[in-house]
Amino acid sequence: MARILVVEDDALVREMLSTMLIEHGYEVHIADSGDKALAAMANHPMDLVVTDMFMPGMTGLEIINTLKERSKGTKIIAISGGMRHFQGSDSLAMARAMGADKTMSKPVPMTQLIGAVTDLVGN
Repeated sequence: MARILVVEDDALVREMLSTMLIEHGYEVHIADSGDKALAAMANHPMDLVVTDMFMPGMTGLEIINTLKERSKGTKIIAISGGMRHFQGSDSLAMARAMGADKTMSKPVPMTQLIGAVTDLVGN
């Protein structure tokens, strides 16, 4: 069973994403910030991280960058709910450029999320 970490500061979105993944048989861990996510990863490696791009403190791009340095085998799905930009660039395009394996816009349809997770880590 794949171990998945959901990193999302919005409690409702975090709960929705984790519930969808649990219902499909994945072992899910949650973090409401980048710092907590990296601390969790230090103690328990994950197969996949689903991270929001815009959170207080550490951004999704910073999480992606750190994971690519520390946890090379971990797959990453970046999600974003808005048209926010980093220095004039689209955040999801930047996430792909930095190494995110998949990107999705919120609200993330269940079938799209589960399909992406299956593609990256199997059932």
